Amino acid sequence: MRRNILLLFFLFFSMPGLILAESGENLWLRYDKVSDNVFDDYSVLETLYVEGNSPVIGVARNELINAIKGMTSVDLDLSKKVSGSSILLGVGLNEKIDVQGLEEGLESCGPEGYVIRRVGKDKETQVVITANTDAGVLYGTFAFIRMMQNEEDISAINVVETPKYELRLLNHWDNLDGTVERGYAGHSIWWNREKDFNDLRDHYQIYARANASVGINGTVLNNVNAAPEVLTDEYLEQVVRIADLLRPYNIKVYLSVNFSSPAVIGGLEDSDPLRDEVREWWKDKVEEIYEEIPDFGGFLVKANSEGQPGPQDYGRTHADGANMLAEALEPYDGIVMWRAFVYAPSGDDRAKQAYTEFVPLDGKFHENVIVQVKNGPIDFQPREPFSPVFGAMDETSLMIEFQITQEYLGFSNHLAYLATMQKETFESDTYAKGPGSTVAKATDGSLFSQKHTAIAGVANIGRDVNWTGHHFAQANWYAYGRLAWDHTLRADDIGKEWLGMTFSNEDAFVEPSLNIMMRSREAVVNYMTPLGLHHLMGWSHHHGPEPWTEIEGARPDWLPKYYHNASEDGIGFDRSESGSNAVVQYEEPLASIYNNPKTCPENLILWFHHLPWDYTMSSGLSLWDELCYHYYDGVEEVRLMQKKWDRMQGLIDDERFEHVRHKLKIQSREAEWWRDACLLYFQTFSGMPIPAELERPVHDLEELKKIKFDMTHHN
Repeated sequence: MRRNILLLFFLFFSMPGLILAESGENLWLRYDKVSDNVFDDYSVLETLYVEGNSPVIGVARNELINAIKGMTSVDLDLSKKVSGSSILLGVGLNEKIDVQGLEEGLESCGPEGYVIRRVGKDKETQVVITANTDAGVLYGTFAFIRMMQNEEDISAINVVETPKYELRLLNHWDNLDGTVERGYAGHSIWWNREKDFNDLRDHYQIYARANASVGINGTVLNNVNAAPEVLTDEYLEQVVRIADLLRPYNIKVYLSVNFSSPAVIGGLEDSDPLRDEVREWWKDKVEEIYEEIPDFGGFLVKANSEGQPGPQDYGRTHADGANMLAEALEPYDGIVMWRAFVYAPSGDDRAKQAYTEFVPLDGKFHENVIVQVKNGPIDFQPREPFSPVFGAMDETSLMIEFQITQEYLGFSNHLAYLATMQKETFESDTYAKGPGSTVAKATDGSLFSQKHTAIAGVANIGRDVNWTGHHFAQANWYAYGRLAWDHTLRADDIGKEWLGMTFSNEDAFVEPSLNIMMRSREAVVNYMTPLGLHHLMGWSHHHGPEPWTEIEGARPDWLPKYYHNASEDGIGFDRSESGSNAVVQYEEPLASIYNNPKTCPENLILWFHHLPWDYTMSSGLSLWDELCYHYYDGVEEVRLMQKKWDRMQGLIDDERFEHVRHKLKIQSREAEWWRDACLLYFQTFSGMPIPAELERPVHDLEELKKIKFDMTHHN
């Protein structure tokens, strides 16, 4: 009887067309069966020859075996010699086999790049995955698996790749109490866990595999608003365990540190970076860390910003503070990532402060200091111009910082594919060395001779089963990693990869879902902050619209009114020569382009200009009408996303389908909330009607002002 039940169970779950429920826990590493039309070409690979036995090579070997088993049901036989139809994996394979062009490929792929070649025919075909280091072999292995997951033609593979950035990091804004600042997928995966570390090992390995699969090679474990206690024995013991687990995946650990640590936990009188006692404290602490973690990456520092301590507290410069830490780390090849996100109370434009404080220090930082610059000059807004710091510091290593977690883009409730935003920044021309001096080239070492090239992404990862709170938010983690490896990749190609690996390769699913993704970020910009508007969010939660907010005693640049300047005369922030003159921080011809409202890109026009409500836009519409149409277009886009997604029912598992449908309902409702709140409030200044052909607002302004946003449902 029991045998018959098991047989029926097997037959039921083997039925063609049956789609089992999925939680999203395995991210894009699901390794589903490939379709029949590619099965034969993939399954012909029957044996695996591995050169080397390091932990990193072991990870690559096991990942490849499990992936091919999942996709083809083939159990790879491990072979001690090169023979038959096989996969060859390891460093130095050019010395084992004679393959034309292999040596040249290895010469060009650097320390972490790889070569993948397929040679031979029929039953004597080999796929060669090789590199100059074990790390390169690991990345080549995941690249080959990705090709199979996307059912690419592997009959004539000839791939040579090397990463564009040397250091490709996640920044976790995780607090030691287990909370996550601007995190919307539950509590920290690292801190304040109820379970024993060993019980979490499998969970952490999914994290490690996911990062290795896209080439991320470093992770900062704690919040930039760092607690000094992270450097005490209690927490360093946890850091050691994490480092040991991540090391076989070629991932180094880094820590955010509080600049006042010598005084707070070291018992010193102060933390003045030019005092010998303070410098010795940091050297001793660094030595202590490296005794336990020989490959520790270094420190991330947020200093003299938003109330955080820093060298300016003692009349010192950012370079003084960064160089003190750099000297402590230099004997161990550690680095300092010093954030340029700085602003303090002043009468000047907040958008100018990073440039004002850091550009004069160009050339004064030690070689193992990297200045970490946010993609825009304010704070991860739905749309910003690129930071003018990029291209302005040619003697300092600069590190571009993106936000993966959607602090200002609807949290994990809104579908917003951020690869399009990142590409917009990468491809922006700084003109630092004439046309073609893009932000990407200004940071990847191709424009300036930087000691280090690096990129950071503020992680959106938490303890939610699907890791990111929204199944489509996984795409932003994946896309960040892919662009950190190669910023020339297309956002739509990355999206298509992710959809195929995460959900389905069927065109009926991929094409409409990709269309949703590619249009999503612009939809969010339109229903939140179109035409260059910015920081209209509630000053504390950064989620809902609060353009009217007034808080007694609060700094002006914490409040939306500072940025939109709405009045009867018009709206926008004047950063032209007649205003704050922020335009002068950009190279020509950009400075002149941004300075003139007739040449300024209209998607940034209210970022750089305060204009009257009846200003005529390029469409012929008044600024007020143009603003209205953008807000309404954003809402309509989300409704269209809903309709397209509803047609995906039955093409993927019901569990994830319903999750996304529920999130889109929330997004649609909140898009209307944004539209109505902003337009009804701005209308009190413009005195102009909403165009008659648009639907009437569904909310009342006074009722909208009473909404108190509750973050609990996001965690």
